[in-house]
Amino acid sequence: MSDLDIARVASQSGLPASTLRYYESLGLIHPVGRHGLRRQYHPSVLQTLGLITLGRAAGLNLAEIKLMFAADGQPQIDRERLNHKADELDETILRLSAVRDGLRSVARCEAPSHLECPSFLRLITAATYQHKRKSQPRRP
Repeated sequence: MSDLDIARVASQSGLPASTLRYYESLGLIHPVGRHGLRRQYHPSVLQTLGLITLGRAAGLNLAEIKLMFAADGQPQIDRERLNHKADELDETILRLSAVRDGLRSVARCEAPSHLECPSFLRLITAATYQHKRKSQPRRP
């Protein structure tokens, strides 16, 4: 299979060329050369971009994603890191599910004012408590 120019990679990956150049500047992808002014990439770059996209969807930042690749660009995925991220996602899902359920409960509340709705008042109290917990310094 022949090398792909940056326009073709952008088209096939759905990512703009500017994102490809940015990923290149971070060392996430590497061109194999140039044809005129256009960067050329090995076809395997599409799989790399898929892994980057999957990592982004999982909530990893680009520095964390870069750690998923060896110096030669081959995937080197730390299973423990994946398990930790999955645990974080579980916590986020639980928190967001509770917020969703609270909002639905408030929407069904028949009190004349939201400030008279017990569900709404519980939701406000829980949000305030969470905010206070996050803003307090952690103890070693």
